[in-house]
Amino acid sequence: QVHLVESGGGLVQTGGSLRLSCAASVRTMNKYGMGWFRQAPGKAGELVAGSSGDGGNIIYADPVKGRFTVSRDNTKNLLSLQMNSLKPIDTALYYCAARVSSWPASLPTAFDYWGQGTQVTVSS
Repeated sequence: QVHLVESGGGLVQTGGSLRLSCAASVRTMNKYGMGWFRQAPGKAGELVAGSSGDGGNIIYADPVKGRFTVSRDNTKNLLSLQMNSLKPIDTALYYCAARVSSWPASLPTAFDYWGQGTQVTVSS
């Protein structure tokens, strides 16, 4: 069983930055592809960014390319998402998710474990 706990969300003004963290309770984190998803009210969840188990294969959604950076530290069982130049459209509940099978993957149904989420609100 994998337990994921997100932190770092909050309220920020347009153009500001936030750093999200996901602590994973796993024995060997590099066995898991991991991703950050977000879901805004009334919208479907979408993958924001993701990383293969060894961090060598990174994917980003087009709306966040150049603004968000995903990273992982397998020695600390930690996945991070640095979000810069935030916009009101980035407002959403952000989730950390883990996948046991092959990478890459982008659909929510492809991920096996989920955190509870952390709220990000960007004011205009």
